Amino acid sequence: MSPQERLIVALDVPTRADADALADALDGDVKWFKIGLELYSSEGPGLVRDYTAAGRRVFVDLKLHDIPATVERATKRLAGLGASLLTIHAAGGRAMMEAAVAGASAGASGQGGERLRILAVTVLTSLEQSDLAEVGITTPISELVVKRAKLAAEAGCDGVVASPHEAAALRAALPEDFLIVTPGVRPTGAALGDQKRVMTPAMARRAGADMIVVGRPIRDAKSPNAAAKRILEDLEL
Repeated sequence: MSPQERLIVALDVPTRADADALADALDGDVKWFKIGLELYSSEGPGLVRDYTAAGRRVFVDLKLHDIPATVERATKRLAGLGASLLTIHAAGGRAMMEAAVAGASAGASGQGGERLRILAVTVLTSLEQSDLAEVGITTPISELVVKRAKLAAEAGCDGVVASPHEAAALRAALPEDFLIVTPGVRPTGAALGDQKRVMTPAMARRAGADMIVVGRPIRDAKSPNAAAKRILEDLEL
């Protein structure tokens, strides 16, 4: 997998104009773009259709978490937009994850092209052990991430989203072709923001991450293109 296949740039912006400006500035160097909850809520499925039609690889990061029937129907609709990756919450349980996988398959039926792959979010990178304790979860984060990832694999998911700090343990516990996607990646010297469990791009890759998600360090850079190129260089292993 080339560095360009490993870097996903998060379009964490409020409008289509902002997204287009950033994506256009990165075209030619970046293949993957993440459309998250804010942008999807603002612009809807039309943005996903347009970007995939333009040849961009799209990761729809909605972190679905609902009853299985609702998740299956929503995933089926999202699969028809041409996106390549979609997130759900592993905390939704086996039945919900299996429903998402079924929805992705049904939505892709007869569409041709690439199948929508399902990524299960293990534990948000904004959470620490104390945050989990407040909601009644006492399992150590490192154990909880691996346990949820194994369940996701059993349910038929294609990969997981996890902190780079858990990437090595996940790589050892999961099938080789199971995707490990890591947010919480910051180049050396970048501000952490609300991310608490972070690594540099090179560290995340060496730990076993297949793909990394980078938002603010590229979005807020004076030259997003130059910032992306530096990260791509870091991913050359």
